[in-house]
Amino acid sequence: MAMVREILLDVASDEVRAAVLEDGQLVEILLERPQQLRAVGNVYLGRVEDVLPGMDAAFVNIGLDRNAFLYADDAVHCCGRRGQSQDGPRRIEDMVRPGQEILVQVDKEPVGSKGAKISTAIGLPGRFVVLTPQSDFIGVSRRIEDEAERARLRALVEESRNPGHGVIVRTVAEGQGEAAIRADLSFLESLWQSIQEQAGRAEPPALLHRDMGLAGRLLRDFMTDDVEALWVDQAEEHQRLTELAALMSPELAQRIRLTEPGLFTRRGVDQEIERAMRRRVWLRSGGYLVIDRAEALTAVDVNTGKFVGKENLAQTILQTNLEAAAEIARQIRLRDLGGIIVVDFIDMEEEAHREEVLAALGEAVKRDRTKVHVLGMTKLNLIEMTRKRVGSGIDQTLYSTCPVCEGWGRVESDETVAIRIRRQLRETLAETAEPAVLVEAHPAVAALLIGPGGGLLRALEEETGHTVYVRGKLEMGRGEHRLVAVGSRAEVEALARPVAVGDEIEVEISAAHTTQPDDGIARVQGYVVDVEQGAALIGQRVKVEIVSTHRTYARAKLLAPVETPHR
Repeated sequence: MAMVREILLDVASDEVRAAVLEDGQLVEILLERPQQLRAVGNVYLGRVEDVLPGMDAAFVNIGLDRNAFLYADDAVHCCGRRGQSQDGPRRIEDMVRPGQEILVQVDKEPVGSKGAKISTAIGLPGRFVVLTPQSDFIGVSRRIEDEAERARLRALVEESRNPGHGVIVRTVAEGQGEAAIRADLSFLESLWQSIQEQAGRAEPPALLHRDMGLAGRLLRDFMTDDVEALWVDQAEEHQRLTELAALMSPELAQRIRLTEPGLFTRRGVDQEIERAMRRRVWLRSGGYLVIDRAEALTAVDVNTGKFVGKENLAQTILQTNLEAAAEIARQIRLRDLGGIIVVDFIDMEEEAHREEVLAALGEAVKRDRTKVHVLGMTKLNLIEMTRKRVGSGIDQTLYSTCPVCEGWGRVESDETVAIRIRRQLRETLAETAEPAVLVEAHPAVAALLIGPGGGLLRALEEETGHTVYVRGKLEMGRGEHRLVAVGSRAEVEALARPVAVGDEIEVEISAAHTTQPDDGIARVQGYVVDVEQGAALIGQRVKVEIVSTHRTYARAKLLAPVETPHR
């Protein structure tokens, strides 16, 4: 049975999202945000800023935040303002010089601290062909397997191209008529002429050609014959794409369909994205993958998890690994992982099983538009793979590095934080003659600073000879603390105890008391108020009377719940 492929396009002013589904399963997600415009495919007139013989590369200013990186192997078609090619040895210092103007195209997006990777070999993609105007090479997609068709397409572009211009025939050109391919090639030749004319007038750095936005690229690059429909949830974008399809390839228009807003929610894509981006990915059998991204590579670990199988251990492991192979191929596409990928499959004793898993993985990655090389399996059941890196990966777009652990994936325990705060308090108090101090921390950390019955706080005071007040603040991070005041005991106590005996105040019960479960806990400026019989009113605002105050908490009796006005 043929696979059903669909593309969903969710359009908003601040983000355009596209999802590729195969038999209803999400396999690819693409995002475009106004503040993060894609650079790959753009053509620039740049200026060489620095040449680095030791790295056989050059830095080129193309107008982005960071200079782009040009390797010697990518500079073989180096050209000046008028686009004239020059041959020479593959040493960077022989091909470019500081201050030189060169025409370049972005191959890879800037990632982290690295600038964009660029090339002087320009490639202009159309619907059916890619024009490479600085080479004389004619190529046909390897996915077109019929030799007669390959020969027909090669002869057609050979006859239609401008002399000296290279052409690569794309997979979607298979079976297309002569008129459609000639029209596509003619448009690209006109585009190249326009780029050259702009390069002759512009001052570097200058953007000469911007590649299509996400919606346009879906038509050009994704709408193969096996795509049943492109669903769009905005009328204006649907109209624009229909008109673009009429110019690009008229048969596409009937597969562009308008639907109601909220497409991703209705089709469950939002939930699937959230599940797919987790570190642990569960398999249907009960096994799971653990996916970790490092600076140099991505590691994938396969585990049997809750799957116990039905036959024997070898078959259980084989089943898990086969299911994992299919999911790994999907996750690579979904997360847009690039570079080196190492997969640690569960150990298999039988060579036949290892070959079966390797073949399954190789077959699964064939669906990927980006070329994936599976390099084989080691004796440790590790498979090494490479996938061309174009951008930073979808997870890098959707998520940012944790400001607490800075990407390590761990944070200090509450106890570690409390110990660190005590250490810093000892150092601070050793340098001041003031007798008292008030410190704020997350309530969980504050409780550990105080200790059961206030024992740890008393020990700290005896050690330092100072009075220490601790206040819990829910809005503080668990690794944070703040020294609020240092001064006389009267001054600091006034800040530390914001309530007095007899005060009638409104508070919100936030939790039950840990040792007196009938009581509720409220906070006033971080100061704990123990409300008698308040546990049943968690989440409600109540009026209480303060009956006693202590160093780290006050006790209050309940007067009445506070009615919340209806909205």
